Amino acid sequence: MKETGVDDEGLSDFYNKYYNFPLYRDVELVSYAAFGNKKITENMTWNPFKLYRGYKELTKRLKDKKDLEGNLVGEGMIKGGVFVLNPDGEVVYAYEENTGDPIVLEDIQAAMDSMRAEEGTQQEVSQEL
Repeated sequence: MKETGVDDEGLSDFYNKYYNFPLYRDVELVSYAAFGNKKITENMTWNPFKLYRGYKELTKRLKDKKDLEGNLVGEGMIKGGVFVLNPDGEVVYAYEENTGDPIVLEDIQAAMDSMRAEEGTQQEVSQEL
């Protein structure tokens, strides 16, 4: 996350309702820099038909998730993404946010499965030695 003290209640809700794992503050916005510090308006179309279609698709996905709530508090204009890190802290997968598009969960799962398989192979080699 990139900010605290702006919407700590929303951050607490996010933690308690959706993501009950450690949260880390990226004070220097290093992860955002890794994705190019892009604004959500970069590469955005101004075609009203595409905008409307994208808005409808996004609201449908949110509605389908039922329990997922959001807010517009804080600075939300910098695009982020998802990093999958191995136990050594090395990035093994990176997904750059494309505002309005769903995250490709299968790719993230494949990266995690690959790490587990590699970890299993390393454990087998260690046991053989």
